[in-house]
Formats: sequence, C-alpha cells, structure tokens
Amino acid sequence: MIFESYWRDTAPIAQIPSPALHEAPLRVDVVVVGGGYTGLSAARTLARSGASVVLFERGEIGSGASSRNAGQVLTGLRLDAATLVRRYGESRARELFDVSRAAMDGLQRLVRDESIDCDLERTGHLQAAWKRKHFDEFKDEQALLARVFDHHVHLIPPGEQRAELGSDRYQGLLLDEASMALHPARYVQGLAAAAARAGATLIADCAVTGIERAGARWMVSTASGRVDAERVLIATNGYTTSLTPALQRRLVPIGSYIIVTEPLAGEVARRLLPRGRMAFDTKYFLYYFRVTRDHRLLFGGRAQFSAVTPERTRHAAGILGRAMTEVFPELSATRIDYAWSGNVAFTRDEMPHAGQLDGLFYAAGYCGHGVAMATLLGELVARRISGEPLRHPFLEGEFKAVPLYSGNPWFLPAVGAYYRFKDW
Repeated sequence: MIFESYWRDTAPIAQIPSPALHEAPLRVDVVVVGGGYTGLSAARTLARSGASVVLFERGEIGSGASSRNAGQVLTGLRLDAATLVRRYGESRARELFDVSRAAMDGLQRLVRDESIDCDLERTGHLQAAWKRKHFDEFKDEQALLARVFDHHVHLIPPGEQRAELGSDRYQGLLLDEASMALHPARYVQGLAAAAARAGATLIADCAVTGIERAGARWMVSTASGRVDAERVLIATNGYTTSLTPALQRRLVPIGSYIIVTEPLAGEVARRLLPRGRMAFDTKYFLYYFRVTRDHRLLFGGRAQFSAVTPERTRHAAGILGRAMTEVFPELSATRIDYAWSGNVAFTRDEMPHAGQLDGLFYAAGYCGHGVAMATLLGELVARRISGEPLRHPFLEGEFKAVPLYSGNPWFLPAVGAYYRFKDW
C-alpha cells in the first residue's frame, strides 16, 4: 500500500518555474500565501489585471487538499436546502445556492479557456440514504429544491437503486445530474500553469514565517528572504497556522481519509457505479466514493475526528477498508493500493467566507465543497483586492470565531463520538 495520494501519483505536480527569492521581485503589489485552488485562482486573476504577484507555498504547488480531495464537483453547499431556508429565508437561500451553481459554471469556463486537461465531465451525483427515514426526507428535499431553487433532482427507491449503485446497504437514492467530476491533481497543475502564464511568480517549498505591518504596506518574511507588498492574501484554508491567529480561530481543520483499490475488472467496476456517478451517503461520518478512469474504486470518509497524522492515516485506512466491504461485499478480497489523508476546513456556520481580517485578505472555509468554490472565491477576493467595488454573498457578513478555540481542535473527539451516536 502506498501512503500517498493516488491523484498525485498518477499526475505528478508539474514543476512550475520557481525562482529563488533573490531572483523574485522584492517589492510587489500582492503576496499570496498558499498554493492551492484559492491562491492560484487569485494569483491568476491578479496577474491578469496587471498586478505584480508573488505566491508562496510551503510544500509543492498544490500539494495540500487541492490534489488530495475526491475530485467531486457537487451542486449546493455543505448545508442542505432545508437548513439554508430555515436559517436565511427563501430569498437569501436561493442566492447562496445560486453561487454554488455559478462556481461550477466558472470552473467549466476556466478549464475550457485555459485548456486544462483534468478529465472534467458532468457525471451527476448520488446521495445514498443510510436509513429509511433519510429516503423519506429526500422527498421533502426534492420538493423544496424544485420550489425554492428551481433545481430538479430524481428519487430512486431501494428496489430500483441497483441501476445506479451496486449495493444493497442503502435505502434509496437521490440523483442530482448537474454535478461533475475531475482529476484534482491535474486541475491544480493546470491552474498553476495558467497563473504562471498570466505573470504570477510561484515559489514552492518556501514557508512564510512572518507577516508584519510596514507603514501602509506589509513585510512578508520567509526562510529565504523578505518581500514588501501592498496587499497580502491568506489562502491556506485547512492548513492555516498561528501565522494568522485571527483566521486560525475561525477555521477548524478536520481530517478526511481516502483509500483506492487495485484496478478492478471492467464488469466489476460497472456493477459498483453503472453510470459512473459521484456518490456519498447521509451519515454524519459519511462515506463518499467513485470509480476512477482506470477502474479503481476510490472510497473516502471522515473515518475519525482528529488531527491528521501518518499513524492515524494508517488506522483510518483499515476503518475505510472494512466500510468499503460493508457497502460493496464483493470487494472483500480486493487489494488496497493507496491510502492518504488531508484537511478540510470547517467554519462555525458551515459556510465559506472571504474578506479581510486584521488587514489581511482571505478566502476559506469550504467545508468539503471546495473545488469549484475555492476557485470562485479566489477570483472574487482578487477582484476585491484590485479595487473592484464588488458585492457578493460570501464577501459580506460577519465571520465569527469558534468559541474557546485558538487553533487546537480539542473538541473534535467529543464531536466525533456524538456523530457516531447519531449515525447509530
């Protein structure tokens, strides 16, 4: 078993020319901290507007969640339709839901315009009911989505679900045909190349160690030197540290874990997901899965609520392997070739946010729905940095800190235990 991302192994991150710091401009318009979807999208947008931009990534470009996620580009947000309406009212809920659709449309345009080869396709997604009552709740969700959001989904009862999902573990399905799939590592690789072509300077393997006010500007320190910038954008999401304490208090990193099987026989792969949909279920400790283009099953989930470590990743691989065979018993003798983990960032209200904190710009908090949304908010916050008088739902409103939290998510084991009880 390889303890590395299947995506990174099958599409190694391209080596974008990454100059030593003394070769980069020492005085720039914008420094971007973080080389994932958010930071790269912002750097591309800023450079295209004529700004001088330096982006720093402490590892390889795109080596965090941007090349470690499942490659699911899903409609909607973390909060379901009923919760959105209950919390915000129908008009605001519709506006927020429409942002998710706009993010997906924008992703398609970017991939087309920049000729990014990332296997983007409209597959649709399945939400699988873990309990019978969850399928009953799908009926209410279907009606609400149609009435308030003008978004139409289909219900598939348990007796017919084999046409979409080769498992009897679930109690019916909700099918949303608008969702998409892509190869996340190839996408982040293409986005990085697009940012570099636009004129952004991307510096990998260079951690930012300090950000300080220097009059009306900022001094950004790294192990290799310092850069003087007019504006700074923090695009670290689930990897935010005490370098930006105000943002860290608002983002809770939660580990997500994935395994990938050996290549399956074509007929086996087709039985698992006959129409090649993305899939996830209704548990709090949810499972999500898809079949890759080389007929492997990718199977992921929260597995455990704790900080990601190599030891916990190995432990989670065993948990997910048993879960996979619970859902798909025919894979009980199937070898697991890959196992890895990464952080997603949750916020107090389970919604993404962008704007300014302590004078620093940021965009973060995608709660597991970040492929398209991070790309969009990276672009939008870049336009705000450029001085565009932009109004947008996720650039407005209060971004509250998590109570009694300063970066150490001490409460996650208790949250995990509660969710396990709720699933039971």
